[in-house]
Amino acid sequence: MVTKKRMAMMLFAASLTLAACGEDSEKEVQDATTLEPETHEMNETETDTNANHEMDHSSMNHSSSGEVPEGLKAAENPTYPVGSKAIIQTDHMEGMKGAEATIAGAYDTTVYMVSYTPTNGGELVADHKWVIHEELEGAEEAPLEVGTQVTLNADHMEGMQGATGTIDSAEETTVYMVDYTSTTGEEVTNHKWVTESELEAVK
Repeated sequence: MVTKKRMAMMLFAASLTLAACGEDSEKEVQDATTLEPETHEMNETETDTNANHEMDHSSMNHSSSGEVPEGLKAAENPTYPVGSKAIIQTDHMEGMKGAEATIAGAYDTTVYMVSYTPTNGGELVADHKWVIHEELEGAEEAPLEVGTQVTLNADHMEGMQGATGTIDSAEETTVYMVDYTSTTGEEVTNHKWVTESELEAVK
């Protein structure tokens, strides 16, 4: 009689343990199911955020007249002399990276990355590359400090001329005006600007 009672109690305890394990397993499955959509939503948000920071170059003037600002000095001994060839290693716009360029001009100056609101009512343009010191209206001695407010006197993009901008970075270097055929087939002449670090010698 005692043995049967003890066995009944053991069976009851075992059934409780199995039930608890079952509940834990169900909880783990539910937690995993709940977490999956949250992780997926986060990835979508991150993608959207990254997309918002990509600069739209559809309004950029790829070619120019070749005129340069008053006071801009030609580089005396540039790494890439006028008439030489170089490979573009930057992607300011579609079809630029990897294109072979002919150097149309080389100048020693301070080059800035700027953020500005276009005068035509467009959205803020962040981290635009590049504007040189001579393209800033009434600019003081170079280089200007990061955060300095400036008025742009360049027309690289629609709504840029006369826009108020902020200096994001400054670098004293040689900048180049280049002619090239983009990898998408577009003929571009006198493009402004490409920095020396954005070019590579033709091998």
